[in-house]
Amino acid sequence: MPESPLLTAAAVAVIAMAIAVVVGVGLKVLRSFRDLGTDAERATYHTLHAASQAGQHLRRGLNPSGAAKASRQLRGLLCCDALAITDTSDVLAWDGTGDELKARLMDLAAGVLAGGRTAVLPAGADGTGGALAAVIAPVRADSRVVGVVAAFAPDAGAGLVRATGEVADWVAAQVELAELDASRTLLMEAEVRALRAQISPHFIYNSLNAIASFINTDPQRARELVVEFADFTRYSFRRHGDFTTLAEELRCIDRYLLLERARFGERVQVSLRVAPEVLGTVIPFLSLQPLVENAVRHGLEAKEGPGHISITANDAGAFAEVTIEDDGVGMDPGQLRSMLAGHTDGLHVGLRNVDARLRQVYGKDHGLVIETAPGEGTLITMRVPKSQPGHNA
Repeated sequence: MPESPLLTAAAVAVIAMAIAVVVGVGLKVLRSFRDLGTDAERATYHTLHAASQAGQHLRRGLNPSGAAKASRQLRGLLCCDALAITDTSDVLAWDGTGDELKARLMDLAAGVLAGGRTAVLPAGADGTGGALAAVIAPVRADSRVVGVVAAFAPDAGAGLVRATGEVADWVAAQVELAELDASRTLLMEAEVRALRAQISPHFIYNSLNAIASFINTDPQRARELVVEFADFTRYSFRRHGDFTTLAEELRCIDRYLLLERARFGERVQVSLRVAPEVLGTVIPFLSLQPLVENAVRHGLEAKEGPGHISITANDAGAFAEVTIEDDGVGMDPGQLRSMLAGHTDGLHVGLRNVDARLRQVYGKDHGLVIETAPGEGTLITMRVPKSQPGHNA
């Protein structure tokens, strides 16, 4: 076949061209990934990247570890010889040259900490006393001066003064965010304490009365109820952790309902359906028990005859979905909305407490979904993410 060498050569040429095209396109794509655009775009990217990195280190407020890591990023932003961050009493971080000034920094910053105004100190005997000039800007959280950012350079020009002030304001914003996170944590702890206080007077009194009623007629059952009561109160009043697992909360609910059925007998009927794969889901501590208690106290207790509570926990993709449904007396939807918004007080403060905590932890779109009407019972739905990095039961 005389044409075979020609065909082979043509095929090799086509393959070589295809490889060249692929390599050319690949190099172009790689160059496009490396290319950040104009000088201004590159500068903007590096500024935002440095601020993002520094912000992660300051999210717990002004402390030596976070400030030391953030100062490296912030010195790069200001292009200065040295940068320092202090609180009101100590130097938290120093990055760069001029260590001889570090020992004197708190004295140099005293006026800024006291008056809250930026100080510009020239180099030399009439200023810093060293080879570097200093710009010392206050870090204000609300109306308080909580520290300073100090930038050191051979010359403290107008650009460095303005930039240091902006960096100090940015650090102040991170401090305020850290304080907000801390206040949210304290608020959550206070709300858990409020739930415990709500449980104790009503439920404990009634449970002890129910147990007492069996001491003479059924001592064995009285002993079993005492054990369940002890386990329930031990869980409810534990002092560690803001989170628990769905399985633990359901065990708490089982003890609670056992004690309530000792009071109400067959008037309280319960059905439970739980998908095993969601039992390990982390949820806020005491977030389900108040919902079941609401169903008993405000749904079934006021109803004539027996009532039914249905508890389900389903796998809903990225979420675990829990529902508490009762066929009790129901609620007025308008009053319920007003109570959840905090505009009015009412009997259902446990619902408001749980709703507020869910929104604090998971965002405003993750509160309770409540369907109810007078005489129609109540259906409460709670959805929590199955994956929750940072939340430990």
